[in-house]
Amino acid sequence: MNQTLRNHADEIVRKAIAAVQPDAAVERALKGKEFPGRVLLVSVGKAAWQMARAASDCLGSRIENGIVVTKYDHVMGPIANFTCVEAGHPVPDENSFQGTQLALDLVSDLTEKDTVLFMLSGGGSALFEKPLVSGEELQDITGQLLACGADIVEINTIRKRLSAVKGGRFAQFCQPAKVEAVVLSDILGDPLDMIASGPACADSATAEDAWRIQKKYDLKMSEAALRLLDVETPKTLDNVHTQINGSVRELCSAAGRVCKSLGYEPILLTDQLCCQAKEAGSFLASILKTHVGSGKALAFIAGGETVVKLTGHGLGGRNQEIALAAAAGISGMSNAAVFSVGSDGTDGPTDAAGGYVDGDTEKELKDLGLTIDSVLQDNDAYHALQKVGGLIMTGPTGTNVNDVAVALLQA
Repeated sequence: MNQTLRNHADEIVRKAIAAVQPDAAVERALKGKEFPGRVLLVSVGKAAWQMARAASDCLGSRIENGIVVTKYDHVMGPIANFTCVEAGHPVPDENSFQGTQLALDLVSDLTEKDTVLFMLSGGGSALFEKPLVSGEELQDITGQLLACGADIVEINTIRKRLSAVKGGRFAQFCQPAKVEAVVLSDILGDPLDMIASGPACADSATAEDAWRIQKKYDLKMSEAALRLLDVETPKTLDNVHTQINGSVRELCSAAGRVCKSLGYEPILLTDQLCCQAKEAGSFLASILKTHVGSGKALAFIAGGETVVKLTGHGLGGRNQEIALAAAAGISGMSNAAVFSVGSDGTDGPTDAAGGYVDGDTEKELKDLGLTIDSVLQDNDAYHALQKVGGLIMTGPTGTNVNDVAVALLQA
């Protein structure tokens, strides 16, 4: 392993994620705001605890009560007057349903003078849920969508139809109170109605869209669930004001600044990466091979969210697959590395944020009797990278603004 490149990768990850923490974003959104009536807080998503704490620091006792629903192991301590619930992600569980019901109870019976502060971040689709089908069927449908390689917009289009809180229905439930929404975006292009399935945003997706996705992936659904696909979600909401205060663009910019400080020329390839993870990894390796003789220190940056189509039964995530898929292409290159991470600190169902590979990785795996193709076929990038020191571990970061992949080339 090229230790210099690995050290640079770790520094880029650490500093880029630190730059997109939600504290300052929440403060910007709430500073100078006046709320005449009661103020209640509902914070949902992987960054929910961090956002709720920032709101509490900003407004203090002005917030009467709050509910925080976030992923397991993401609550970092108590917050005064707030109830914190940890729940399932990416598949909702009973705690998701219970935490959501607590939020609905909190915001019931409000007046037009009252305000619901709604802090929203990625992961909210699983964490914030009151299903209109059985919990078991919702979990099964979510699992089918994840396994077939559907993208996040397709997944959320279906989930909105099966939920009492998604697709603008939570904001509708809060009426006549006002909803002040502060959003960290984890979806390319920042479509408000798709971030966490848009609980406080009028829905642009139609029943026709939902049926097209159901047929495309041949989703197995009960008759009751299929009937729900025809029920339209709210198309207008007049009680919501929303601010987007964080996105993958900021993450890419932050990564670029760190790369520059380390002596690399940063080149932003895209902040709209959307393809299969294996394809993204292969593409990044191809770029490095093109520039290997340039004599320059270069850093190619790609932000977004890829997908993984499950073909095996191993353990891994999209960022680990990006890295591992790049390893074959840069094999033998002494001055090249590729790494990719999820800004929330967890990649798929694993405790890793992502993966790192360099020109030595493929040989190290071969020495252990492993081939990259077979590992990817079994979707077992986690265990392969673990064996060669290629996992990137950050723990929960407190933010969630998509993923960033970087291809480094030393001069």
